[in-house]
Amino acid sequence: MILTGPEIDAAVADGRLRISPYDPGQVNPNSYNVRLGDTLLTYTAPVIDAHRPNPTRAHRIDSDGFVLQPGELYLGHTQEQVGSDTFVPLLFGRSSVGRLGLFVEITAPIGDIGFHGQWTLMLSSIRPLRVYPGMRIGQIMFFVSVGLVDPYRGKYQASEGPQPSRLWRDAQSVGALA
Repeated sequence: MILTGPEIDAAVADGRLRISPYDPGQVNPNSYNVRLGDTLLTYTAPVIDAHRPNPTRAHRIDSDGFVLQPGELYLGHTQEQVGSDTFVPLLFGRSSVGRLGLFVEITAPIGDIGFHGQWTLMLSSIRPLRVYPGMRIGQIMFFVSVGLVDPYRGKYQASEGPQPSRLWRDAQSVGALA
């Protein structure tokens, strides 16, 4: 079951859902709009290595915006910190943003119960596209979970700003780099 807009309001009010900052004007019939933060990361190595940390470069989005280029992956973030110990969140791009040719989440829309922090966005544009800090870029839906909950305690907990992949930590933990 998916939470409706009024239930999102109720869940924020009673603490089952944490959204900060929270704006009731961003509540939709069955989702909550999230806004683009002011920092983007790009990978700087010519080849990205899944078994090693990869260098990144930070780009600040000012009030004049920032032009995303096709063929580049940009890691952005939500202004809002969103999380729940009760509901399963899913983040998708808004249809208005998709109509501009912007992919907001490439393959990872599902959040974990127990994660609390800013969400990293995986931005890829079909054509050059100017984006602005604070623009409504995505929407998060919340689903009721069934069964015992084992809350998220992973490597991205309490994220602030865009986070590069930490897949290399998984490889280290299983000895893949040995």
